Amino acid sequence: MLRPVEDVPAVVVCNSCRHSPDAREDAEGVRGGARLVEALHRVKAQSPRYDGVAVQDMPCLFACSEHCTVHLRAPGKVGYVLGRFTPDEEAARAILDYAAYYADSEHGRVPFADWPQGVKGHFIVRTPPPGFVAA
Repeated sequence: MLRPVEDVPAVVVCNSCRHSPDAREDAEGVRGGARLVEALHRVKAQSPRYDGVAVQDMPCLFACSEHCTVHLRAPGKVGYVLGRFTPDEEAARAILDYAAYYADSEHGRVPFADWPQGVKGHFIVRTPPPGFVAA
């Protein structure tokens, strides 16, 4: 059930997420999560700025009502689940821009002034790292 991955700052993408609130798949029969994974890999390859962030994917983050969800996580940092994205390069760039700030932060907190517009309104939940709760 579990597949080992590097324990590094990462965007974990639900590759089986719905395409939108009204559609599971696009016109070609591909899930939105799979499209978002593709977009994240394309955008990541375009800039060394994103080298410190891995793109990992897995089926179902159990946030099904929120379509196109991702989990930002890193060792010793607060994690975040975000969703309701359009699975395209614009969303992928906003996610990776935020993830780059996140990876550089001490505890996972990115000042609001640094948030890309494309992630505002997409946060669903924050999760504490193992052994901690937020103060």
